[in-house]
Amino acid sequence: MTNTTYTHPEDDLIMLSALQHIAFCERQCALIHIEQVWFESGLTAEGRIMHERVHEQDRESRKNIRIEYGLPLRSLRLGLIGKADVVEFHRIGKDTWQPFPVEYKRGKPKIDHCDMIQLCAQAICLEEMLSVSVPSGAIFYGRTRRRLDVSFDDTLRKETEEAAEKAHQLIASGKTPPPVYEKRCKSCSLMEECIPKIIGEKSSVKRYLTRIIDTP
Repeated sequence: MTNTTYTHPEDDLIMLSALQHIAFCERQCALIHIEQVWFESGLTAEGRIMHERVHEQDRESRKNIRIEYGLPLRSLRLGLIGKADVVEFHRIGKDTWQPFPVEYKRGKPKIDHCDMIQLCAQAICLEEMLSVSVPSGAIFYGRTRRRLDVSFDDTLRKETEEAAEKAHQLIASGKTPPPVYEKRCKSCSLMEECIPKIIGEKSSVKRYLTRIIDTP
């Protein structure tokens, strides 16, 4: 298990969701967390409603499992603050409970690790807060109606710590990266605000004209 020792002051904490955003796209992360840009499409509304319904539920107990909804999370080590959709506490001894975070997502499993990084960050918060090991969790995807089990191995933990450091640096810089149009842009809720094709094309033309002017 990796164990970066740097810590952040209380006023330097960033939203845990920023890790998912920066793992998906640096520009998206900057638009949301620096410029405070957000557009709620039909898809993001579905996701928001799903999260709200989960958070509104009361705690539950099912034999050897206790379930907490909307549990506040914090990590001073990584400088994160947020909420877990669900944390299941599994009894593994007489007075010993194993936390198992569950994140709810509207869509389906992604090719990249952005959702897994967000979940792993929740596990790291729980470990720091409760002084216990959290080896695994799960992501529930609304489209497939199934859970994806996630193991928090050293590789994913390293990705998560790097994403946290990268998000802190980006937000502290106050600078929004220029757009780069890629296939994944089509699934971004900020497509209309980012306009990567238009801005990207203008930047390409500007670079082309600059090269012509500078060429002897």
